[in-house]
Amino acid sequence: MKVIIAGAGSVGRYMAGQLVLGGHEVTLLDQDPNVLSRHAALAAGVNWAQGDGCEIDTLARIGAADADVVAAVTGDDEDNLVISLLAKQEFGVPRVVARVNNPNNEWMFTDMWGVDVSVSTPHLLTGLVEEAVSVGSFVRLLTLAQGKARLAEVTLADNSPALGQEISRLGLPRESTIVAVLRTSQVVVPRGDTVLHAGDEVMVLVTGESEPDVRRILVG
Repeated sequence: MKVIIAGAGSVGRYMAGQLVLGGHEVTLLDQDPNVLSRHAALAAGVNWAQGDGCEIDTLARIGAADADVVAAVTGDDEDNLVISLLAKQEFGVPRVVARVNNPNNEWMFTDMWGVDVSVSTPHLLTGLVEEAVSVGSFVRLLTLAQGKARLAEVTLADNSPALGQEISRLGLPRESTIVAVLRTSQVVVPRGDTVLHAGDEVMVLVTGESEPDVRRILVG
């Protein structure tokens, strides 16, 4: 897979190194030559390129037309949006991932700007904190596909209507699925006959308008 990462900060460099280890062809782009020269030795196998990802000529020069994925992970939300839009509209990149630095800007990171997946670190961290302390609450951890899908977590309380029920008998909407159950520090692969217990951390993928029904079934 050919991947272009715009932004050679700590996030971009880490991503590049991990993807290269996974056998992917990675080009890391940054307009600051000092950043590239300072960290070039940290990720062997990464193709380093200097230039402004907000310019069509730069993206063309580094092969955006052939890229499978473009990840815009600079520290500037405006730049990430412009890079995403150019990647999608000008080069038809199949998958565009964008980093949201300011959570107040998350509403803009949609397919209107060419973004397939956006990641807001503040929102993700907030969800993880809530997940750690909130029993019996429906906590969103991650939003995917411009909000069309949500990964959420529920720690089942003692009064949850799902207690003692097999997953296949919960009556979950077709637009939702339980993807994992965390029980006493172990991951249980959910099956139809898996019985839920108090204290289980249930990870559920919710799409469409099914969230209220899922919340009712798991929380009450």
